[in-house]
Amino acid sequence: MTDTASSPIAPAVSPRDERVGFLLIFLSALMWSFGGAIARFIEAGDSWTVVFWRSVWAAAFLICFMIWRDGWHGTVRLFRGMGLPGLAVAFCFATASTCFVVALAYTTVANILLMQAGVPLLAALFAWVVFRERVAMATWVAIAAVIAGVAIMVSESLDGAVSPIGDGLALLIAVMFSIATVITRRFAHVRMTPATCLGTMLAAAFAASQTSQFAVSDSDMGFLFAFGVVNLGLGLAFFATGARLVPAAVAALLGTFEPILGPIWVWLVHSEVPSGRTILGGTVVVTALLVHIGLEFKRQARPVRPGVTGMPSPN
Repeated sequence: MTDTASSPIAPAVSPRDERVGFLLIFLSALMWSFGGAIARFIEAGDSWTVVFWRSVWAAAFLICFMIWRDGWHGTVRLFRGMGLPGLAVAFCFATASTCFVVALAYTTVANILLMQAGVPLLAALFAWVVFRERVAMATWVAIAAVIAGVAIMVSESLDGAVSPIGDGLALLIAVMFSIATVITRRFAHVRMTPATCLGTMLAAAFAASQTSQFAVSDSDMGFLFAFGVVNLGLGLAFFATGARLVPAAVAALLGTFEPILGPIWVWLVHSEVPSGRTILGGTVVVTALLVHIGLEFKRQARPVRPGVTGMPSPN
């Protein structure tokens, strides 16, 4: 199984393979949704120590995954073939994964994850600004709704209820993932698995330069292993393998399980109850995203009109 570069027209897959793809994408969202709950178990006081070990374990897992899938020589070729697009995605991923850990020290898991729910819509906005890619009216309406929802959540920063640093980092995570999405779509021929791996390496290197110590307790190391391998690395491996088997709209829809489930795990395990404004703003964001993706999925079932966001142009 390989995550080959996507072509402008999605290849036909069997019903069985499509069902496997649904399962893999759901599992990726499930793995990512555990991040906040796992992080709350880690007692290490320095966030940079957490970033370092999480990134190291994720990089080790992704390297082993690529070697298992493509062999030593194939893995080296993947890294060499990334080019500038891969480097840009690696930078975005390193920034986002680092900000996630640091933001946990300042704001709630719900604020972080629910802001990430708007990534597909932010990506559509960036594609229009940078590449003048046409955006459907329904997407503009959804973008406006997401901005309103995020504004409701961020409003807690204005009265001191939540740290503006935490909300700012959470918003930066969404922006970085959105930029990475646009680059990946623009350079669909580039395999991005090594780019995400390089991103974990960059995050580890930067954290190593910032942390005051590397030593952690045995208990923390166990949770850091799960944080890096299960939450980050395994989630990426599931997504990279399954994304080519299902329509993009369905993959995005299944991906919304992360911001939906993440705050629930933290609430159940750690009793971290989201605030009223977080619930209200998050409901607006998730509803807008689900409605938008549902409309895009219906539109994909109709004949393609080139040049509209979410609808590939045949070559």
